[in-house]
Amino acid sequence: MALGSAGVLVTATLIAGAVAAPAASADSRQGQDREARGAAIAAARAAEAGIDWQDCPADWGLAKPIQCGWVSVPLDYADPYGKQIKLAVDRIGNTGTPQERQGALVYNPGGPGGSGLRFPARVTSKNPVWANVAKAYDFVGFDPRGVGHSAPISCMDPQEYVKAPKMDPVPDSEADKLAQRKLAREYADGCLDRTGRAMLQQMTTPNTARDLDVIRAALGEKKINYLGVSYGTYLGAVYGTLFPGHVRRMVVDSVVNPDRDNIWYEANLNQDIAFEGRWKDWEDWVAKNDAAFHLGTTRDAVQAKWLQLRATAKKNPIGGAVGPAELLAFFQSAPYYDSSWVPVATVFSKYVAGDTQALVDAAAPDMSDIAGNISSENGNAVYTAVECTDAKWPTSWRKWDRDNTRLNAQYPFLTWSNAWMNLPCATWPVKQQTPVNVRTGKGLPPVLIVQSTRDAATPYEGAVELHQRFQGSRLITEKDAGSHGVTGLVNPCINDRVDTYLLTGRVDRTDVTCGPHATPKP
Repeated sequence: MALGSAGVLVTATLIAGAVAAPAASADSRQGQDREARGAAIAAARAAEAGIDWQDCPADWGLAKPIQCGWVSVPLDYADPYGKQIKLAVDRIGNTGTPQERQGALVYNPGGPGGSGLRFPARVTSKNPVWANVAKAYDFVGFDPRGVGHSAPISCMDPQEYVKAPKMDPVPDSEADKLAQRKLAREYADGCLDRTGRAMLQQMTTPNTARDLDVIRAALGEKKINYLGVSYGTYLGAVYGTLFPGHVRRMVVDSVVNPDRDNIWYEANLNQDIAFEGRWKDWEDWVAKNDAAFHLGTTRDAVQAKWLQLRATAKKNPIGGAVGPAELLAFFQSAPYYDSSWVPVATVFSKYVAGDTQALVDAAAPDMSDIAGNISSENGNAVYTAVECTDAKWPTSWRKWDRDNTRLNAQYPFLTWSNAWMNLPCATWPVKQQTPVNVRTGKGLPPVLIVQSTRDAATPYEGAVELHQRFQGSRLITEKDAGSHGVTGLVNPCINDRVDTYLLTGRVDRTDVTCGPHATPKP
């Protein structure tokens, strides 16, 4: 599952039996030293070149006063003078006085595969949650390597990728599993064919962290201020480990567990458990609001209607296009984001009342949306490439089958769907790396960690783990809430502390627990 924000799907209680990551060999240490030197060379070059800011291209949908530009980075940091790729960046200046300006705040929304280019629009749309911070900071977004406008990668034909209906993710037989395994293998091969070995091998979180440091240099900043959500927290954790002295302030929100044993196979298994819990939270809310939705007055009644819908779609895809896989892609946004609670329940309610068109419109692909389909396929390609290349994955099908069969018995909402999404990593065609050992380094300032207790995509344990690894960090816990991405929601207990930290650098003396943000109203 993509850890995501803003419409990109990514992730944790730990499953027993994880194998400890091996200590770095002399060869890998030498490689890291070469990459560190390459990153320093690239950053010095970028500092000299700066960024030639212009109005954004018309088809990017970023109106003035947002400006766009490019930053060149090495494809391979071990070869800094070799092939370069261009990363798309954008910015909007601080809204306060020149005296109030504190530098650039750089954002990553997650994924891997999410674009950060919409971030400056929080200023143009006058988003009240960010108004105070916008006075002090330029808001800077970027497309990470492989994403969007930054040397985009692909693993299959985008129209083919979105085509529906797809196979039911929950297998009925060994033949179903074999068919899914074949699709996963073909997808992995497609990534190599369409992206090329040179690029695919360099699609890693450490390289994206190095890119972030080159962007920092190109912006003319000695130190970075960083906001990362979801997978963006792992990017921040790796950046903070590789470049601790280059961090001024860092906020991480909805945290990936950075333990090497968790990256990435275990992370996805842990996600399955957490999604089941948050799905039940949503069903409880739907039942409580039966007067609005008429889907049943208990969680069991709502679940029965969901299973009935699933069975109907399996037997005969709704509108010819919406089978169980498409239903899941639509419905899983409810356990992801509270902002989806009402829209998803409304569509479900309409369907049960006899309006099938609302469900087809919501869940079926729009084959005429060529640009949107290219973007969806690209997001999934980057998700797969980064997670598969970042870390070693099990290659034994027996292990995948055993782990997912066991989990599906108790946590059926997402388990098999998530397994097939990640299975290309079992036959990945380029060398898989060892994850960075995330830890505190010299010069790392206090990092502010924000997390809800019921988050499905990045379970709470991830925030606790990062908190233990980053000395001096502070953890703000949003209790009894589970929306993925907390800092963008209205909760003064959290908003005020994020503002104070970004504006003054101050954190509370101890960790803080906040009550939940307001529950959606139908």
